[in-house]
Amino acid sequence: MFDFTGHIALVTGAGRNAGAGMARALAGQGAAVAVNDLDLGRAEDTCAQIEQAGGRAVPAPFDVTDLDAVRAGVAKAGTDLGGTVDVLVNNAGIPADIGDMGYGPFRDLDPAKWRTPVEINLFGAMNCVHTVLPGMREAGWGRIVQISSGAGRVGLGMGVALYGSGKSGVEGFIRHISQEEAPAGITANVLALGLMSNAGRGTDTSGVAAGIPTGRRGNPEDAGAAVVYLASPEASWLTGQTIDLNGGSQTR
Repeated sequence: MFDFTGHIALVTGAGRNAGAGMARALAGQGAAVAVNDLDLGRAEDTCAQIEQAGGRAVPAPFDVTDLDAVRAGVAKAGTDLGGTVDVLVNNAGIPADIGDMGYGPFRDLDPAKWRTPVEINLFGAMNCVHTVLPGMREAGWGRIVQISSGAGRVGLGMGVALYGSGKSGVEGFIRHISQEEAPAGITANVLALGLMSNAGRGTDTSGVAAGIPTGRRGNPEDAGAAVVYLASPEASWLTGQTIDLNGGSQTR
């Protein structure tokens, strides 16, 4: 069960944190993994972890908001791994410690900063999906897993309106893709993560953390296990869904 032998996965934003956990988990089940990150060194670190565990991975450093770079990066990954990407995990985002996620009350945000969170969370995902779909359709099989957040469906008073807007948009996009591509053997689902172990920089998450029923934040292994199922051959009858992985936190 959950055997990915012969499959090639691309995980974006996989240089660290949850993305690295997703890449490691897929490789642990037999997938060859293209590890994307904007930073080559981080991508290489995750590849080294996978290889040390007996898996196979190559770094794929490109900016998901640059369509030409995505096309070139996916093509190179396919060449390096000897096939076509048939599992896509869209996880790329803006870590709070290296970029401006647009945190703060919307009324105070400079309009010049509105685009970046939306471009990476929505258009970055679109670029990757558009690039891998032809190969998946030709193969008659594919898995698209979009990483999102409860902030895409729940209004929060903690200054994440721009982030939530991007996530809301991409969840709608994935629902439409699931319907368009289901006849071709391609599933598309959303995994909405709750508060993760690396969260908290840039905004106050203490209130959210205190309300998690399981009493802890999520970790990379939690995210990796869920992605393995959603991307697996066994999940062929699950598409167009948003799955909350959040320690039991309620979404509305």
